[in-house]
Amino acid sequence: MRYFLLQTDDLLSKGSGIATKFIDLAIAYTPKILGAIIFFLIGNWIIGRLGILLRKTLTARKFDHSLQSFLVSFFKITCQVLLVITIFGILGVNTSSFAALIVGAGIAIGSALNGTLGNFAGGVMMLIFKPFKIGDIIEAQGSTGTVTDQGVFNTTLLTPDNKTVILPNGPLSTGVITNFNTHGNLRVDLSLAIALDIPVEKARTVAIEAMLQHPKVLKEPRPEVSVLKIGDGMTTLAIRPYTTQSDYWDVYFGVQESVKAAFDANGIAAPIPRRLIIQTQ
Repeated sequence: MRYFLLQTDDLLSKGSGIATKFIDLAIAYTPKILGAIIFFLIGNWIIGRLGILLRKTLTARKFDHSLQSFLVSFFKITCQVLLVITIFGILGVNTSSFAALIVGAGIAIGSALNGTLGNFAGGVMMLIFKPFKIGDIIEAQGSTGTVTDQGVFNTTLLTPDNKTVILPNGPLSTGVITNFNTHGNLRVDLSLAIALDIPVEKARTVAIEAMLQHPKVLKEPRPEVSVLKIGDGMTTLAIRPYTTQSDYWDVYFGVQESVKAAFDANGIAAPIPRRLIIQTQ
């Protein structure tokens, strides 16, 4: 009986010790937990407000909608990760291991997605600086066409022969881009050859009149005709009408036909190919 009482007293003593330790831990950590919860709620609210402010700023500066969504999401996620790490620090957790883990994961992901990240970075830079926009006619990476889609990773062109060309944004952002729409109108560069004995001024007058009669050629700037080259038994003329972006290809093909018809109607002959054959015995 006495042994049983001693065992009971020992259990009560241990239970009392555990309860005391629990109370001590609660007293020690309750303020930290409450502080962490309050810090999280306030921090999350501030991040939300900053996200709204960032979106309004990007909208006011006319950033692309897809770029706006990405930048706002990236900002919020980054801030929330930092907020969680800070909360762990408030609770007394060693955060150096978290930082090392995040850095290691970033390096591993960066190595695995090297090319993809390059395309992503190029897409972000082009969406910020806007060397072209959807609907522009550009020449880049050996392709010419109308921009139909501009994403974060790729840019899509529609060529004159209705082919879809997908250009990765990495090489596109670091290469040469020729934008045909920067000044609001396009000059169409054509060349036609006439016989050497045809007066240049006559051909110029006929060509300009023919271009001005084309419904999609702009009256201002006025079409131009210049001598491009004299040689090889012909005079090569540079035919340069101006038009709008949407009518570029109509003018490109239509003007050649109308100028050729005007030349034929006014007796302006095309050059006759000549070949000199020397026979030796």
